[in-house]
Amino acid sequence: MIGETIAFTLRNLPAFLFIIALGATALGIRRGPVPHRMLTWLLLLPIGLSGFWAGIGHVFFPAMAASYIGWQTSPFQLEVGMADLAIGITACIAAFRSWEFRAASVCAASVFLLGDAVGHVHQMLTAGNFAPGNAGVPFFMDVICPLLAIGLLIATREPAQSGAVHA
Repeated sequence: MIGETIAFTLRNLPAFLFIIALGATALGIRRGPVPHRMLTWLLLLPIGLSGFWAGIGHVFFPAMAASYIGWQTSPFQLEVGMADLAIGITACIAAFRSWEFRAASVCAASVFLLGDAVGHVHQMLTAGNFAPGNAGVPFFMDVICPLLAIGLLIATREPAQSGAVHA
């Protein structure tokens, strides 16, 4: 029973981290306006920690990760895993940095995650791959998190000061 609960939690970790991010935002655990707080938690938890977690899975447990997605094990998993790690670590750092750093992180994560979502849809349509790791929680989080992050990034953008030049 405990083992099944742990396995369920780990398979659905991005959704749990998303819920925790919503809760932390609602509770006001960090100071500041709601969009700023939400972007912080979104970058840290469902984008950052989920990316790190996915990277660990692809790099160190490729057979398990491939099976969950409905794939065969592939040497490309190392590359995907390293990209997941890079995006996850960058998002975790960005959660506590400037708007520009956050923008760069959201841009990279959004291209990667929305690209993943397109790949998931392609697999569903062409290969009938409705494995939980392809058509379940990861697919929905690959769409929800970047779209929300882009919206929050726009909402947190400060008006440019007149005469300011950015190099």
